[in-house]
Amino acid sequence: MMPTGSLLDTHLTNLAAALVPYRRCERQLARWGADLAHRLAAGGRLLVAGNGGSAAEAQHLTAELVGKLHDDRQPLSAIALHAETSALTAIANDYGYADVYARQVRAHGRPGDILLLLSTSGTSPNLVAAAQAARDVGVTTWALTGAAPNPLADACDDVLAVASPDTQVVQELHLVTSHLLCEYLEQELPAAQAAVVHPVPGEPAPAGRLPAAPVRTGVEVVLDGGAGQQVDA
Repeated sequence: MMPTGSLLDTHLTNLAAALVPYRRCERQLARWGADLAHRLAAGGRLLVAGNGGSAAEAQHLTAELVGKLHDDRQPLSAIALHAETSALTAIANDYGYADVYARQVRAHGRPGDILLLLSTSGTSPNLVAAAQAARDVGVTTWALTGAAPNPLADACDDVLAVASPDTQVVQELHLVTSHLLCEYLEQELPAAQAAVVHPVPGEPAPAGRLPAAPVRTGVEVVLDGGAGQQVDA
């Protein structure tokens, strides 16, 4: 039932109502932030997609990761798929709008990457198709949606669903989620970077990271016959 009163009172009342269940997402947000920190520090990538206002929020998140939220740090690989406008329009023209994200996921996604999909309704066919494509190529899928259950939540590995019937409130808490995700990521990032530099003996290298090449000093001189000889600089 929608509250009565001014537009401001109505909007804030709806937002306040959604904040109560949202507070229970703290452990999930911390887990997502830590997981993302370790994957990106190890050379993985975050792919993000949405439609309309959710596309703008996706791009807001990637800007925080490639840039920074608070303190200076290394840039982290994050791509908003809708921002590749030539690819987006070419795919829509040649294959249909339902494939605009799925085809990009197949092109860019690698095992160890994460695909984060934002939708207030959770019913966007192009996002559901992207989640299915991610599953095919071994990319982990997360969803930010409105109230669940919904098709996108069902198609993803994990979902944070905002319990509100108000689209604007859902989008506002998706923005809060993006900021908190970055907060938890930056809190975990030093430990994630240390784990990459000093991995635990016997454990495999983190997904998405190539083994470091040996560092060579000096210059290499090629002599007759093609044999190389390293000479100290």
